[in-house]
Amino acid sequence: MKNTLFVATALTAIVTPLHAQEGNSRPQPVIQAHSIPLPADKPYPGTMLLKVDATDYARGIFRVRQTIPVAKAGKLTLLYPQWLPGKHAPRGAIAEMAGFRPSAGGKPLTWTRQPTDVYAFDIDVPAGTKSIDVAFDFLSPTRTTEGRIVATPAMMNLQWEQVSLYPAGYFTRGIPVQLDVTLPDGWTGAAALDGLKISGNRYSYAPTSYETLVDSPMFAGKYFRKWDLGQDVTLNVVADEAKYLAAKPDHIARHAAMVAETLALFGTKHFDRYEFLLALSDELGGIGLEHHRSSENSRNPDYFTAWDDNDSERGLLPHEFTHSWNGKYRRPDKLWTPDFRTPMQGNLLWVYEGQTSFWDLVLAGRSGMQSKETILGEWASLAGLYSVQAGREWRSVEDTTLDPVMAARKPRPFPTATRTEDYYNEGSLMWLDADMIIRTATNNAKSLDDFARIFFGGKGGDWGEATYDFDDVVAALNAVHPYDWAKFLHERMQLPGQPAPTAGIEKAGYRLVWRDTPNVYDRDRMRSAKNYDLVHSLGLVIDKDGVAGSILWDGPAFRADIVNGTKIVAVDGVSYSKDRLEAAIRTATDGKTPVRLLVERGGRYRNVDIDYHGGLRWPHLEKVGTGPDGFDRLLAAKRAL
Repeated sequence: MKNTLFVATALTAIVTPLHAQEGNSRPQPVIQAHSIPLPADKPYPGTMLLKVDATDYARGIFRVRQTIPVAKAGKLTLLYPQWLPGKHAPRGAIAEMAGFRPSAGGKPLTWTRQPTDVYAFDIDVPAGTKSIDVAFDFLSPTRTTEGRIVATPAMMNLQWEQVSLYPAGYFTRGIPVQLDVTLPDGWTGAAALDGLKISGNRYSYAPTSYETLVDSPMFAGKYFRKWDLGQDVTLNVVADEAKYLAAKPDHIARHAAMVAETLALFGTKHFDRYEFLLALSDELGGIGLEHHRSSENSRNPDYFTAWDDNDSERGLLPHEFTHSWNGKYRRPDKLWTPDFRTPMQGNLLWVYEGQTSFWDLVLAGRSGMQSKETILGEWASLAGLYSVQAGREWRSVEDTTLDPVMAARKPRPFPTATRTEDYYNEGSLMWLDADMIIRTATNNAKSLDDFARIFFGGKGGDWGEATYDFDDVVAALNAVHPYDWAKFLHERMQLPGQPAPTAGIEKAGYRLVWRDTPNVYDRDRMRSAKNYDLVHSLGLVIDKDGVAGSILWDGPAFRADIVNGTKIVAVDGVSYSKDRLEAAIRTATDGKTPVRLLVERGGRYRNVDIDYHGGLRWPHLEKVGTGPDGFDRLLAAKRAL
């Protein structure tokens, strides 16, 4: 009692003077008006007309003219899309809007931006006004330091949320809009929108909902080809040059097989047609985004023309196609929102993205889009990373679902300490484990295929969205095979401090091992990225110029005070080369010779001796014994082609 009284008295002596300083100014907060109508599930009174002039590709400027019907005079709040499906974060490009000018009957209207919501524009609508006109320019980035490039001399990616506004107070599915877009002369466009009429370079579509419009981007380009993949699915490709469109029949057959395998998996479809939109480009900004009736993807220009070298690149289209079922039709309840202003919550992204990342590898293997060797190499690469990832000790996989909001995929000083969006790839390994649990318990009579069919297959012909929560996932898994799935998912996805996710690999009859040559996936990945991944030896990745990045937390380079941006100038006193560094690492396996480097950072040079003697190391999956190969069963084609 005496000690408690002493502490309380001491705290009072410290705190009291803060409240006794009556001479200091002490403001109170200003309560600011913030009145944006909440979205209501009711039809909007009239159809918006959206006209986009996309002919100024040289400067990347899109000129927008929008006519919006109004029901009454007074304040009208227009919203620029902020929270965008598939991006899992508020990524609306409001900063690129210029020249905003609302008018009615040719007369300018007064407007203000809401200071507490910069995506909201309040417009004073005069009495008797039936519609207003809005004009603005969207100034797309012209260099990568400004953002993603969406217009080049050969192609463009039109995302309608960047070039439109919508009225507050309505579910976006209840707001009709009719699109009219003018493309550069001689270009061809593709989008999963209905009622297309083409007049010269003008593309006009039938009215649709604003929700569907935003979910239906366009790729357009000077060099364009389209292939029918069957099942009401087409592959639309734009390229930097015509030569990159030279796909061989076998290439297209594998894409068609991927479509067939996906439909065999889910058993039904939630689209009347599906348009793959694929850009083969070094100039257009990279993208991999899902939509209900289309993809929105880019790959290297030589996707077709260097087919044998691009095996590791071909998991993207199976990923986005799977999202038509997992992510668009079935969606976590907190990720579904009625408009593009309501914040999204991504706690179940390890289902939405994680299971999709599992299926993209499985479907790529079943269809021949990727080899078994590449698929096992990717899982080995992921398992190897998680085996040394320090951030696992304090951060769960589910916590990484907040990363799109927190970090927006910016580079990190020490990504293995902070973790990044691991719900994709650790989710994939977790679902591999779930599949192997079901296969083992049922003697291969059932698998995660059965879960996919009952959970994502749903009602054929349903083009809408069906939401779910954690308990729904558990119930569907138990319907396939009774097990303590709630505990399984909770431990692996919602708790930190878990062991490396190799259990599914081991149940498949393999183990994670280390060799002094890269697996085929890591080899191709390094070639494509033009870097040298030594995370599992020196604890860093080196780019083509010898600059270090992706420093492994508490790895050999970390302990030598090497950080991102450090340039390796010399190895053993001789100018840096990849071969010299490899030789030095091999020499150091004698157990006493360090890896001697001269490094530079910020104009300062220093000699570094890295005390590492483990040799070159890359992860591989190795078959154990002569038992059944679980991966062969998992990757076996389900549909005869």
